[in-house]
Amino acid sequence: MRLGMKILMVLGLTLAILVPLTMIRGVIQEREGYRAQAVANVARSIAGRQSFAGPVLVVPYREQVAVVERDKYGVEQTVQRVEERQWVFFPKWLDIGGTLKPETRRSGLYEVRAYAWHGQAQAGFDVRIPNDPDAARVRSIGQPRLGYAIGDVRGLRGKPRLRVDGRELQVLQGLDEQGGGGVHALLPAPRAGQQLKLQSRFDFNLAGTQALDVVPLGDTNRVVLDSSWPHPSSVGTLSPGTLEVGDDGFRAQWELPALAANTQALYLRGMQRGKGFPEPGALAGIDGIGLALIDPVDVYTKADRATKYGLLFVALTFVGFFMFELIKQLRIHPIQYGLVGLALAIFFLLLVSLSEHIAFGWAYLVASAACIGLLGFYLSAVLRSVLRGLGFATMLATLYAALYGLLVSEDNALVLGAGLLFVILAAIMVLTRKVDWYRLSATQ
Repeated sequence: MRLGMKILMVLGLTLAILVPLTMIRGVIQEREGYRAQAVANVARSIAGRQSFAGPVLVVPYREQVAVVERDKYGVEQTVQRVEERQWVFFPKWLDIGGTLKPETRRSGLYEVRAYAWHGQAQAGFDVRIPNDPDAARVRSIGQPRLGYAIGDVRGLRGKPRLRVDGRELQVLQGLDEQGGGGVHALLPAPRAGQQLKLQSRFDFNLAGTQALDVVPLGDTNRVVLDSSWPHPSSVGTLSPGTLEVGDDGFRAQWELPALAANTQALYLRGMQRGKGFPEPGALAGIDGIGLALIDPVDVYTKADRATKYGLLFVALTFVGFFMFELIKQLRIHPIQYGLVGLALAIFFLLLVSLSEHIAFGWAYLVASAACIGLLGFYLSAVLRSVLRGLGFATMLATLYAALYGLLVSEDNALVLGAGLLFVILAAIMVLTRKVDWYRLSATQ
């Protein structure tokens, strides 16, 4: 009977440790929220997640059209009005490239991943200006503008350089005269029916935070991005054709035709609604290219993952205590169970707090050494033997070492965790395979 009560007590204490572990996970989530605020602060100071699209050739014109209207008496009459319209042309081919130079910005305790994109966009246009429909409809063609949409123009560093057919043009603010997120340049006004063959090259330096989106607007598109950052993540709807990743960085390449994306149609739809050039990152459902410079497993992700194994640590320690009680006839008080469980839980809080100030590996080493040392000292008295205390400390050190391997593994965490659980269960079964539980129950 006493054995059953003892088992229920151990189970109850194990579940009770879920309370501090849950509170610690709440602290981790709170710190993650603070980090998100730090990212927002850095984005406000330099630039946020960047997006780039272009170029797009827009040719405005005015045309006199006949419109049927009703006067105040309801009589229909035909009047001549001048309407402002525009033709929109996309490049026949588009080649975007450049290097993302990673940068680290700090906001309080937090590091934020930023970058400077030393980019270039080359494009070729081959379009024909429509002929005048008839002599009755007077059409006046204005100055074409070559526009590049940029998600956050505050990220432009230095003066961008735009050349069209080898001739350098002045880069103006906004996508057009009304503004908009980007830059544009004016071209000479064409004639009706004229064939325009243009080749453009746009060189720029663009700063951003964490991620970059590129919208492919050409009939054929080639995008090549490289960086010294070794942990890229594809965050767009269009996956890279090739992605080479090494310790010295990555190189990603996309080659796709307009048929593989709906960007041109979405741009035209946005302009027809009277919104001018749509912002690249604001088009719902747009097919785009996206890359993020990420930390594959940041300190809060590691700490949160570690707390998920916290209950396992407590359960294994309590099982060890329980086995000593039964086999060595030691009496361990529930308060001693609880104190050991709390010491194991405090490890995770130490880990989070230290990792905000020093590297995660060193934080893990200091926090685990402190907890293992404390528990080894305490258990030497509880178990009435220094050797038993050292044995438990060695077991905990092995568990902490195994847990660290799980935390730093990005791709193999699940299989390693499953393997660890299997090994632990197998060890318990092997050690207790000859225990006569009925006899132990009768003697308790």
